[in-house]
Amino acid sequence: MKINKKYEHILFTFLMALGMSCLLSFFMMLVNFGFDSMLLTRWLKAWPMAFSLAFPVAYFLPKGIRLLMKKITFVEGK
Repeated sequence: MKINKKYEHILFTFLMALGMSCLLSFFMMLVNFGFDSMLLTRWLKAWPMAFSLAFPVAYFLPKGIRLLMKKITFVEGK
């Protein structure tokens, strides 16, 4: 299956947010509750909530950071 190049940015953001929220939510469940019989259940409940925050943050935050970087950086010699 091929996806149109114009959707590359949104697909990349989606997949990055999916992977990051998966790993981070699992790790935080492990840190907070330890490895027990309810770990998978807790994690599967927490992961969608983590992703619902991670995706918009991953989409909008880089735009704000780029604007900030334009304001605080300069090209030497100009």
